[in-house]
Amino acid sequence: MPPAEAVPRNAAGSPREPEFGVRYSRYALGLLLAVYIVNFIDRRIVTILLEAIREEFGLSDFQLGFFSGTAFAIFYSTLGIPIARYADRGVRRNVIALALCVWSAMTALQGLARSFTVLALTRIGVGVGEAGCTPPAHSMISDFFPPNRRATALAIYAMGIPLGGALALMAGGWIRENIGWREAFVIVGLPGLLLALLVRLTLREPTRGWFESATQPVAAAANAAADAPRESFWKVGGFLLTLPTFVHISFAGALHAFYGYGSGDFAAPFFERIHGFKPTELGLLLGLMTGSAGVLGVFLGGWLTDRIAHRDLRWFAWLPGISTGIGIPVICLFYLWPERYTALALGFVPVLLGSMYLGPTFALTQALVPPRMRAQASAVLLLVLNLIGLGGGPQFVGWFSDLLRGGFSIFGLTVAGQGENSIRYALLYTVALGAAWSTLHYFLGARTLLRDLNAKAALEQGSPGEPERR
Repeated sequence: MPPAEAVPRNAAGSPREPEFGVRYSRYALGLLLAVYIVNFIDRRIVTILLEAIREEFGLSDFQLGFFSGTAFAIFYSTLGIPIARYADRGVRRNVIALALCVWSAMTALQGLARSFTVLALTRIGVGVGEAGCTPPAHSMISDFFPPNRRATALAIYAMGIPLGGALALMAGGWIRENIGWREAFVIVGLPGLLLALLVRLTLREPTRGWFESATQPVAAAANAAADAPRESFWKVGGFLLTLPTFVHISFAGALHAFYGYGSGDFAAPFFERIHGFKPTELGLLLGLMTGSAGVLGVFLGGWLTDRIAHRDLRWFAWLPGISTGIGIPVICLFYLWPERYTALALGFVPVLLGSMYLGPTFALTQALVPPRMRAQASAVLLLVLNLIGLGGGPQFVGWFSDLLRGGFSIFGLTVAGQGENSIRYALLYTVALGAAWSTLHYFLGARTLLRDLNAKAALEQGSPGEPERR
């Protein structure tokens, strides 16, 4: 096993004690999970509101994809880099609290928009705020929990994705049908301001690189972290590009995000158009499926990885690759099944299996870089995931649906228009092919994983040579 992943030990050779007690570390993780749940409620509330927004402003599916995906992703992804650069030296708790204030306020302001342009601008504002959440949170969790528990801890944090998405669907569907889609934005946005205050007052800043500086006394470790040079984005990005494992894993995750966000944003329009669901019932059923299957899948991905990766670290890539690949046949059944309740039930399996990649992917990214690069490495990963996935997925599905709706000709071959069924086939082809492509890159990443962890260990020890390029 490479030195970077060994159990942290102090100078006497015994395992190093955590900086905080178990109770407080769990509280900190729970608080960060609550922040991430709010993050995804505010981000995903739009999915159950899209049909109402389309009807009010007379939008195409392409415009819906731009609003829900691209408008958010461009600023969310790019601003994550400078924010993470500060987080690798500054007080990460303060970054998270301020970011929470910004995106909560901008979520509420979406309900006041009277034109599609203003609505898109406020959606951009949500992306600006949310850019300050995950990179510093990943870095803090890596200092609260030792390497042999990080995949589980990061998976618990990532449970905010399905939990937030589920609550957004359930609350948003009911509010849309009984009060209005504008009020839904205001109701879910304002509580985040109170949570930001709780983060600022109760979340303690852990020592950066606590477990990796296991041979130093506490004071020396803290001073070393404070005096460590701030790594430039170009150095962090350049180092990551020398690691084939990161290149493959990040692209695999980006493909996951591409079809995941594309299918997630258009899940409600799909069931409303194809199966005739009403918003309240659909929000409840989709929310229950996302919350149960998604949470179970995210947790199992991290928990299983921590328990089998000690035998072979390549399970960090093998597990998400296997879980993604075996879900493809069920994906096809899900989109083609004619009866709506059976189709919903079939959706449980791909949601569960498709959620298992999060914990291993996040934990592996943290393992591939030294502590001083962690927030920026997380931001680079999110840049790739969200520019390709969140920025491209919904936009592509919307464009593809519009294309299939009216039919088209290519190379002399005419494809007949699919009408309302266009959304079904746009989702089917995007998700099935995206999952197969993602699976391939996870297995390619596993091939170089052990060598790349050794390259990280050499960088930590100050080796003058560059990592071997492969």
